[in-house]
Amino acid sequence: MTPILTVTLNPTVDFSTTAEAVAPDRKLRCARPDTDPGGGGINVSRTITILGGHSTAFVAVGGPMGDKLVHLLTDAGIGIAPFPAPGETRLSFSVHEEAEGQQYRFVMPGPDWPRKSVNAALARIARAAPRGGLVVLSGSQPPGVPDDFPAHLAARIRRTGAQLVLDTSGKALHHLLKAGAAPVHVLRMDDEEAEELAGRPLTTRADSADFAQSLVTRKVAKIVIVARGADGSVLATADGRWHAAAAKVQVVSKVGAGDSFVGAFTLALARGEAPERALQKGAAAASSAVTSAATQLCRAADVRRLTPLCALSRV
Repeated sequence: MTPILTVTLNPTVDFSTTAEAVAPDRKLRCARPDTDPGGGGINVSRTITILGGHSTAFVAVGGPMGDKLVHLLTDAGIGIAPFPAPGETRLSFSVHEEAEGQQYRFVMPGPDWPRKSVNAALARIARAAPRGGLVVLSGSQPPGVPDDFPAHLAARIRRTGAQLVLDTSGKALHHLLKAGAAPVHVLRMDDEEAEELAGRPLTTRADSADFAQSLVTRKVAKIVIVARGADGSVLATADGRWHAAAAKVQVVSKVGAGDSFVGAFTLALARGEAPERALQKGAAAASSAVTSAATQLCRAADVRRLTPLCALSRV
């Protein structure tokens, strides 16, 4: 299997609990919380482990909460490449309200990163990047990390023969399109980001595929994926365009669906599967993840069962 390194500069310790009702100015009696390691890249590594693969997680950690995060990752059987963060690892928590079935998520920003920490992280990731492997950058970046970080990372790891799988949004995504840097291997975005970048509604699968393939033509990425929510995902390469449907399941929580997709997709690529088959595996993992509560991710048995139900077709 092609080796995989995931990168998480803004990890979190995720607490999740339930309460009968959420209301102001009163004590809310909660159930005993679940605690999980969190952050985009970490969740990708967790998914890869769940599906029987292996990855190494490059994680910036600091303070007592960082120590807790390392213990959680170790307990999960995930290999770690720790990097000293310039502050304490953040804490996030979610509360599921039983009365209305609503979920409330509270996400902290993480420590501020000075330029010297950013440069040191780039150098360390470049050294940790497996030769000829896949490097996954997923999730939010902490305050102080510049918008051009993904573009610089793609250029750095390219020297080792590693390829970047990028799941990003906001200013970092906009900068990547304008940078004219070395193309990333895989670029994934959701439908809202894609419509903003395209400057028009992407109403149909063909619309999404046209936009995705335009980014391939512009050499932004070799593989571009646009997630279309309940309508599944579209993938474009220089050779073709495909759509993988989302399986029809009961949605409990959408938390972790995107990271489950990226983890399953990356693992399939690492195992030598074609991009369109990896797309189908990713769709099945995302479909599994939405059936689980709180910070739980996909389940291996569900992914195996749901993969044939995520119909794959050309666009």
